[in-house]
Amino acid sequence: MLLSVPAAVYIHVPNDRGGDVVGVLTSDAARLPLGCVLFRPSNGRPLVALPGGAPAQVGGGRIVVGDLAVSAAAWWNPRPKLPSLRPALLPEGVRQLRNTLYGEGVPHSAFTLPGLPTGPGGPLAALRGAVRRADLDAALRTATRLIGLGPGLTPAGDDVMAGTIAGLVLLGHPSAERFAAGVYALAAGRTTELSRALLRHAACGRVSGEYAAVLHALVGERPLAPAVAALLGTGSTSGRAMALGLCTAIDLVDRTARPR
Repeated sequence: MLLSVPAAVYIHVPNDRGGDVVGVLTSDAARLPLGCVLFRPSNGRPLVALPGGAPAQVGGGRIVVGDLAVSAAAWWNPRPKLPSLRPALLPEGVRQLRNTLYGEGVPHSAFTLPGLPTGPGGPLAALRGAVRRADLDAALRTATRLIGLGPGLTPAGDDVMAGTIAGLVLLGHPSAERFAAGVYALAAGRTTELSRALLRHAACGRVSGEYAAVLHALVGERPLAPAVAALLGTGSTSGRAMALGLCTAIDLVDRTARPR
């Protein structure tokens, strides 16, 4: 067991690729793509009695950690099913997402995340510059400055990159696979096991339920405002960082598809 908190338990599972991470999540936790979601919320305290570093077993539709045994009742697909490989996003929805994230009338360059350097020389400014130029290689170079940057189990810099990767994959950017592979390679030895596992899922288009809900809203399948609010409310910085990554991906896809 890597970590136990009231809303989640994260388990390292060895395999021939060096290992993976599986989460046991309460019903009110962020619905991460690597998670088994319980029916019970965290205030029912289903996970608080687990000792740190407890041995775990995963397989056969069950997860056993200490005295906790969880059996799968149903399976869910963390890759959102969108209308097409390159779905058209509602322009008003994209504008609403940007205004909610950045603030209406506030320049994107003023956006900050706790724990990340600010100002014109910072990595977020470099990422915005790469987007303005539609330069995917420059955007990838910013990953060398962002991966592992920031506090927490999933540093904010990683969450920005995970949101960007997933957006490029799900919105059909032609170089999404190359970008995802480059970021994931950089993550080795630079960040936490949990964060690296989430980057791998993002490379396959597997995202949190909150991120998926925003994408479904942007193609007109559900209301946008509550979906964006739920994403931005995820974690201390994770939701805002993932939303920034999604906006980055939307801009890169738009500039790639736009005639020059």
